[in-house]
Amino acid sequence: MSAQSRVLCLGEALIDAVHRDGDTTEIVGGSLLNVAAGLAALGHDSHIASYWGRDDRGARLDEFCAERGISVVEGTRGASHTTVAHAEINEAGHATYTFDLDWDVPALPDLGDFAHLHTGSYAAALGAGGEKVLAAAREASRTGTVSYDPNIRPAVMGSPDDVRGRVGDLIACADIVKASDEDIAWLYPTRDVEEVMREWLKAGVGMVVATCGPRGALIALAGARDLLSVAPLDVPVADTVGAGDSFMAGLISGLLDAGLGGSVEAKDRLRAATWDTVLPAIHRATLTSGITVSKHGAFAPTREAITEEATRWPLFC
Repeated sequence: MSAQSRVLCLGEALIDAVHRDGDTTEIVGGSLLNVAAGLAALGHDSHIASYWGRDDRGARLDEFCAERGISVVEGTRGASHTTVAHAEINEAGHATYTFDLDWDVPALPDLGDFAHLHTGSYAAALGAGGEKVLAAAREASRTGTVSYDPNIRPAVMGSPDDVRGRVGDLIACADIVKASDEDIAWLYPTRDVEEVMREWLKAGVGMVVATCGPRGALIALAGARDLLSVAPLDVPVADTVGAGDSFMAGLISGLLDAGLGGSVEAKDRLRAATWDTVLPAIHRATLTSGITVSKHGAFAPTREAITEEATRWPLFC
């Protein structure tokens, strides 16, 4: 049932231009595009509403979506140019980002036709486009479920004070929130991660996930007193590109399959859910992100790959 439910990812799709030792490599990227690709690979009816140009870079995004079975919302190709994130890599391997972006939200189809909306990153925080993202999230929450990942990008978001209010507005209409511990520390530098997670639950969120890099993830449920700590898969790490987005795709997929996403009734079930009910979705998210970090780039594993990996890493207790 859930594989046929329509999921809309609203936000960034771009080109990452990686500059290292005088050479430049351009890679298709963007948090929302990565999640859309992850959901499509897992068999869901995946759509993206974004904003890119009718240029050579935009053609690469078109090709990427076509190859992966992602439906592109009409109007997405209306930007003056395709956004580029320039990453300057120094001798220590540290990346410094600058963005050449053009962002707005295209005219959206009826959001009631989608079971779930996922959004986040700078697209939900900047200017008129960000206002439209917030309006879309509020509308989608009336008929389905909403997930949100702040995915902080200081290079374009400015200071925490500039975006903290918008982040709070989006959390107030979300059912699922995933943020890295670094995102939370940037937004609330004097506060504890667990304290912030519990505050988000009080705002009405059904599930909050804080990803903590090599330490795995910390998860809070509206219907549970204690938090759950989940270790990552013990796999050789090729790189961590797209790991958080892969976790998000796996989590959305698992919750949809469990009937904990995709409708107003599912929204209520998620807020009342126990750990036994959500563990399969958390397991899928852990598997998808684990497979992704074992590959180079934002690799999106299929259901078949997840099933095979699950035989090596059975459902935890």
